[in-house]
Amino acid sequence: MDTHVDIDPAILYFGTPVAVLSTLNQDGTTNLMPMSSVFWLGRTAVLGIGASSQTALNLTDRPEIVINLPSVDLVTEVDRLALTTGNAAMSAGKAARGYVHVADKYGHAGLTAYGSDTVLPTSVAECPVHIEGTVAALHELREPKLVAVEVAVSAVRVMPELRLEGHPNRIDPDRWRPLVMSFQHFYGLGDRVHPSRLASIDEELYR
Repeated sequence: MDTHVDIDPAILYFGTPVAVLSTLNQDGTTNLMPMSSVFWLGRTAVLGIGASSQTALNLTDRPEIVINLPSVDLVTEVDRLALTTGNAAMSAGKAARGYVHVADKYGHAGLTAYGSDTVLPTSVAECPVHIEGTVAALHELREPKLVAVEVAVSAVRVMPELRLEGHPNRIDPDRWRPLVMSFQHFYGLGDRVHPSRLASIDEELYR
C-alpha cells in the first residue's frame, strides 16, 4: 500500500477531550488530576490512568469521582495541574520527568471547589460540566502500568447556558467548547462542518 507509511508514535492521542478528575484523598481533601484518556458508553465513562497515580490509589480505596470537563478558556488553569502529583511518595520516574508534589491542587491551579450531589469529592466550579459517578470496575492493562476505570455515572450537572433551547436535558453543541488534547498539545473545537443524521434521533432511544 503506497498511499500510507508505517510509523511508531510514542502516544496515540489523536484528539480527545480533557477532563479534570476529582477523587477523595485519605484525609478527606479532594485531589485533582488532568487527563485526556476518556470516552463514554451509554451511562458509563471509561478512563485510562496511571496505576501509581494518587487518583488510582484514591479510586481503589474510595471509589467515587467527579469527571469535570473544562471549556477551552480554562486551558491556563488546567495546564497548571500538569506535572503535579498528590502522592507525596512519588516514583523516581515521575521525579525524573519533573513532577512535583502538590497537596492543594485547587489553590495551585487557581480553581474553586464546589459541592457535589451524589459523591464526596468536590467538583471544579469553573468547569461547565460535572459528571459524578462511582467505580464499577478497575482493569489492569499491560505495561506501562495503566488501569482502565469503568465509572457508573450517577449525576450530570451543567451550566445553564449550555442547554439546547427547548430541550432541558440536551447540550447545545454550538455553545459547548471543550478543551481537547491531541499529541500532548491543547486545542479547541472549530465550527461545525456538516450536519449529522444522528442528531435527528431522539436521545431517549439511547437509554
